[in-house]
Amino acid sequence: MGRTIETVAVFGLGKVGELVALMLVESGFAVKGYDATAREGAAGVEAFDRHQLDVSDEAGIRQALEHVDAVVSCLPYHRNIAVAEAAHATGTHYFDLTEDVPTTQRVIELSQLGSDSTFAPQCGLAPGLIGIVGASIAATFQKIKSIELKVGALPQNPTGLLGYAFNWSAEGVVNEYLNDCEVLRSGHRQMVPAMTEKERVVIGGIELEAALTSGGLGTMCQTYEGRVNRLDYKTMRYPGHFKQMHFLFDELGLRDERELVSRVLQDAKPPVSDDIVYLHAAVEGVKDGLAFRENYVRGYLPTDVGGRRWRAISWTTAASAVAVVELVAEGRLPDTGFVRQEDIALTDLKSTNAGRLFAEAGEPR
Repeated sequence: MGRTIETVAVFGLGKVGELVALMLVESGFAVKGYDATAREGAAGVEAFDRHQLDVSDEAGIRQALEHVDAVVSCLPYHRNIAVAEAAHATGTHYFDLTEDVPTTQRVIELSQLGSDSTFAPQCGLAPGLIGIVGASIAATFQKIKSIELKVGALPQNPTGLLGYAFNWSAEGVVNEYLNDCEVLRSGHRQMVPAMTEKERVVIGGIELEAALTSGGLGTMCQTYEGRVNRLDYKTMRYPGHFKQMHFLFDELGLRDERELVSRVLQDAKPPVSDDIVYLHAAVEGVKDGLAFRENYVRGYLPTDVGGRRWRAISWTTAASAVAVVELVAEGRLPDTGFVRQEDIALTDLKSTNAGRLFAEAGEPR
């Protein structure tokens, strides 16, 4: 049986979007890339068609989607709703990388309005891969007490008090730091402030700190409410990072100046090439009749894809998203309605062309 998806549009050809497009090509899809500026391919090699598109032009978005089977939005989170609505109107399969809760809620609403296409948002690292890992581990337990999920995208060689570099969208990071977080406590959903409940984490001898941040769980709280006593997502940073962020947002009174803070942070801590992505998932409960805790800890370094060296944050995000597209195209995930990341098996994801990178490049820690 042939694939249900042959041609894919990628909106946003920035830090991750270009690699998403290249990985889709490597996985056998025809790709059309769209960006607000005319970006050239690396070393003059054009692996896919590139087009300029104003993503504030709703008619232009719909026109672009009329000639493809699916779209992967790699745009800033506040641009995704317009793309999702156009995908619904044109019957196009929709995927994105967002961690923004209101955006995902709108995508869920669109999926419930009746459509012949799949809506699979949150296909990045968190939400995305970390939820797939956590749910896959939890599925092996008879009774689940807690699911604790953590991700840290960090420079390998940090400098300064923040110990950070903005290899990911600065505005997305600020959004995660300031929006309240959904968690499960005593089996019930609650909203709690971001950058709280800090804890010490050590991975491979490297000391980190972790604190609650918003959006990383996607739809997991709804899925596991009443089944799991405790569920949360935390972002990992080098020690002292969150103290500095509290100073910035609280003592300097900049919580209402998100755009300004994003610009300042991006200029102060620009991207670096020597990054590392830490992934830490832990499930506690009853397994084989005994109390047990299972940890899944990985450290992902930059790797080569398509003859180029890519940052860890770029390839892990892109590989996760492309793997989900592959699974839908092959009929291993539903081709209509809403797809939750926690319904995707880690073994299935790793069996795809893009997902195999997680088996080949990830080092247990």
